[in-house]
Amino acid sequence: MINKIIEYSLNNRLIIIAASALLLIAGIYTASKMEVDVFPDLTAPTVVVLTEAHGMAPEEVEKLVTFQIETVVNGATNVRRLRSSSAAGISIVWIEFEWGTDIFKARQIVSEKLTTIAEKLPLGVGNPTLAPQSSIMGEIMLIGLSSDSTSPMDLRTIADWNIRPRLLAIGGVSQVMVIGGEFKQYQILASPQKMKHYNISLNELLKASKESNLNASGGFMNEFGNEYIIRGVGRTNSLEEIGNAVIKVVNNVPIKIEDVAEVKIGGAIPKIGDGSLKASPAVIMTIAKQPGANTLELTEKIDNAITEIAKTFPSDIKINTKIFRQADFIQASISNIKEALIEGSLFVVITMFLFLMNFRTTIISLVAMPLSLIISIITLKFLGLTINTMSLGGMAIAIGEVVDDAIIDVENVFKRLKENAQKSIESRKSTLVIVYDASKEMRSSILNATLIIIVAFIPLFFLGGMEGRMLQPLGISFIVSLFASLLVAVTLTPVLCSFMLTSDKMLLKQAKGSWTERWLHRYYNSALKRVMRMKKTVLGISLVLFIVAIFLMFGLGRSFLPEFNEGTLTISAVSMPGISLEESNKIGNRIETILLSVPEIPITSRRTGRAELDEHAQGVNAAEIDAPFVLAGRSKEEFMKDVREKLSAVSEANITIGQPIGHRIDHMLSGTRANIAIKLFGTDLSKMFSLANQIQRNIKDIKGLVDISVEQQIEIPQVQIKAKRNMLAKYGISIGQFTEFIDVAFAGEKVSQVFESNKSFDLVLRFNDENRGKIENIRNVLIDTNINPDQQSKIQNLTSKIPLHYVADIVSTAGPSTINRENVQRKIVVSANIAGRDLKSVVNQIKEKIHDTIQLPENYHIQYGGQFESEAKASKILFFTSFMSLFTIFLLLYQEFKNIKLAGIVFLNLPLALIGGALSIWFTGGIISIPSIIGFISLFGIATRNGILLVSHYQALESQGITLYETVMRGSLDRLNPILMTALTTYLALIPLIITGDLPGNEIQSPMAIVILGGLLSSTLLNIFIVPVVYYISNVKCECDISSCSCT
Repeated sequence: MINKIIEYSLNNRLIIIAASALLLIAGIYTASKMEVDVFPDLTAPTVVVLTEAHGMAPEEVEKLVTFQIETVVNGATNVRRLRSSSAAGISIVWIEFEWGTDIFKARQIVSEKLTTIAEKLPLGVGNPTLAPQSSIMGEIMLIGLSSDSTSPMDLRTIADWNIRPRLLAIGGVSQVMVIGGEFKQYQILASPQKMKHYNISLNELLKASKESNLNASGGFMNEFGNEYIIRGVGRTNSLEEIGNAVIKVVNNVPIKIEDVAEVKIGGAIPKIGDGSLKASPAVIMTIAKQPGANTLELTEKIDNAITEIAKTFPSDIKINTKIFRQADFIQASISNIKEALIEGSLFVVITMFLFLMNFRTTIISLVAMPLSLIISIITLKFLGLTINTMSLGGMAIAIGEVVDDAIIDVENVFKRLKENAQKSIESRKSTLVIVYDASKEMRSSILNATLIIIVAFIPLFFLGGMEGRMLQPLGISFIVSLFASLLVAVTLTPVLCSFMLTSDKMLLKQAKGSWTERWLHRYYNSALKRVMRMKKTVLGISLVLFIVAIFLMFGLGRSFLPEFNEGTLTISAVSMPGISLEESNKIGNRIETILLSVPEIPITSRRTGRAELDEHAQGVNAAEIDAPFVLAGRSKEEFMKDVREKLSAVSEANITIGQPIGHRIDHMLSGTRANIAIKLFGTDLSKMFSLANQIQRNIKDIKGLVDISVEQQIEIPQVQIKAKRNMLAKYGISIGQFTEFIDVAFAGEKVSQVFESNKSFDLVLRFNDENRGKIENIRNVLIDTNINPDQQSKIQNLTSKIPLHYVADIVSTAGPSTINRENVQRKIVVSANIAGRDLKSVVNQIKEKIHDTIQLPENYHIQYGGQFESEAKASKILFFTSFMSLFTIFLLLYQEFKNIKLAGIVFLNLPLALIGGALSIWFTGGIISIPSIIGFISLFGIATRNGILLVSHYQALESQGITLYETVMRGSLDRLNPILMTALTTYLALIPLIITGDLPGNEIQSPMAIVILGGLLSSTLLNIFIVPVVYYISNVKCECDISSCSCT
């Protein structure tokens, strides 16, 4: 079939060239329209359910809301994990589905389950809401608003009503969360003393407040042939008009709202979050994108919208859009990998020219490169994938490989054409015949070699979870590029050879080969003769090196993925629960000030607490600080060490340092934003917290462990108002009236909405701060009774209002701050990061330390989560599938040679490659990660190509009746050029990825490139000596008589 393709191409040369040109144009157009992102979509199918539970304590939220939601969704189709967090006033449930589940189907499943829950939730609890669909890298931008003269309330109002709606209107934006400033609210602050004076009950005031701001419909009226709508307009945004609303009339005197309450505009209470910019108050806006949205295009649209909106703002308002921009990381990553790709291509060009010393052959070979990459891009588009660092990385690693097929073909065609040119004119064959025969001569070996490399990548497609999502596009782009290069080599390459290599003058001039070729042949011939004389010594040295490599492999550290260089720090600072927002802000400002003292950090932003309907149930004691940095004059390790040392001075908070995407990957893997999560499951929160602290103390001295933190699920101060039911009955107060009084008086109730043009604000009724600011004030606040003192004269000193402590015990106590659960069990997490050491050895030491020092009570258990869990699972999959891949490679080799012995000789390249791969890891840090393992897998495929070229040529020469020794010597010299050219093009193409491995975008490809480069170096150098030696030893036949032995 391959021969027929070559024949068809040579018979239809113009069609092939035209088709190639059209393919190139179509590919360039497709590439310009494709979505660009930093990584493939790594989002696990997750549905987040948010439920506002107004005024409820965490334990009530857990019992009455979270548990109910967990119960209905637990066991739903394809659900693999349930996580939840119950905090004061909010329940958040994360429902994680199996990888591959359609997210829209997942949301539909959850929505259907939630339809049955409404009657199970307490009164006053909001309807469970599905959070907007987003991705793990959905948080694409932070915007900061600050001003020296505009008030925090006006600043927040501008963010909520001018900027947010405009940004949400941009296609691709899924959510805009605003935190900081003062959330504007119209407030009716009642005075119980004045209410008593005017004999106004809370229910009367509540009813009047609700009716103070209403419109009414009067139907229609027909007059003079026209229909008029009749409207009663009672809505207002005037504080004075709201205050003038009548509650009731006593003795012909109207009692108005302003008589018993202060009507004002103020900030919403309680304030659940705050923001800052460079340690100064600010409003921070977090913009999240929808899955599949093009981050670069979306960021440009947001920038344009912000520029337009900013023109309408007061001049003193400053808008900062440079705090965090995922687009910057994407552009830097794509740019870096493009540079590596271009530099690798230049190395390939130089290598080819040095060997061939002919512009025409170099150009023919190079044509395969852009065409193969273009076909790969078109395939990615067809599969619905994006251009990202992984897909480009696959192409960058394949750069050296995609020209190999063309190099081997062109080199052989050029050699045969030079031989043909030296013959007499009568005995010469036509150029097309020579090109066809020369291409056909190499086709079987190249086809099998290419198939072997493709087979070597198959284990990558067995990876599941996040690692599969991340690395499979790399495999797809590599395999498609390689397959495309094979297609180009059997179609366009022969055609171009037939057009461009026809000059007899050129062919005769280069008949003796290039000076590079002659120099290499001379020295290689001499070296191979020496090796053939000391065969056992050479084999012994190789065996020793292989054994050393095996021992090194077992001693290497293990890790999941290399750390990304995102250019931004994300710092989590969690202080003691129960701390006020004011105190938390002071700690946060101190952290920001410390960070700004680091030369590499120009700006910081902080988000303390949470925004409304944020899917992070963190209290005001938790802050997240974003700090972009630009390295200058020192390494990242030195920079991080400096940051950690300076932040260690902040003893009031547990601090964890990470990066935006890295943080989110950790959170997706283990539910916590750190590399390692030690999850303690149990029932009693106090006991769990005590055990967690014990674990922290026991592991804190382990080398390489940093940012050790215990989830602050401890008890915080509470004021409990416990009803005295007998006294409630005595005064005629029902439990419903009692709880409603507590809710309205202290938490406040939204009674209406006030509209200012297109803006709407809540109108809230509650008691004033003088009656709710201290426990003693709460004790003495007046509650309404249902007993008239004129009718109950026997009860002494009874009025229509009594102090709250008559019917309730008001006590200061404590309760949990947050209750986290996983798979319907309470849990607390001890989290930590790794620095300067491999992941696996640290985790093993942690497990050993906890096993030896921690005694768990009955029904308590520990689970370990984080990156190491994914590393272990992925390594296991790759280990077993690699054996399958190696077996398939051996079968392909047997198919090529129809001889187990010859297949085994070629298979020797694998241990030879292992030597260099293991040594390269050992020299560059000694840690083997998942990308490194994939590097080994691909290396084994690449390394077999050279062996196939040698052994297949040996066979061809032997069939001509040449002696075994002459076969080995001549065959090795004949194939030296293509072997070194293909090895060097692959080798040199990888050097830019290795040199720039610490730059954004190259972090994953660099460990792969290091392994392939090291392994290719050892396998090539040893292959051109070991394979000839082993082939000779395995095929030599000796005949002995009494006096001597002769071997042939």
